[in-house]
Amino acid sequence: MPTKNPRVNIVVEPPLYTAMQDLAESEGVSLSTVARDLIREAIDLREDVDLAALADRRTRTFNKKKALTHQDLWE
Repeated sequence: MPTKNPRVNIVVEPPLYTAMQDLAESEGVSLSTVARDLIREAIDLREDVDLAALADRRTRTFNKKKALTHQDLWE
């Protein structure tokens, strides 16, 4: 059956496979759906970590004297 979405084959350890199988059964979805959702969550978490690090860097370098006011931005 052709599909429009790309496919990825992965190899996981037996305990991870069992955990994924249990999730799929409890949620009533396919193993593929569980894998896809877990990968999406992992990517979101990594993005959050990266954005938090960026925010920390910006906070450390913030200089209130050089910052633009709200009024300055709207003019």
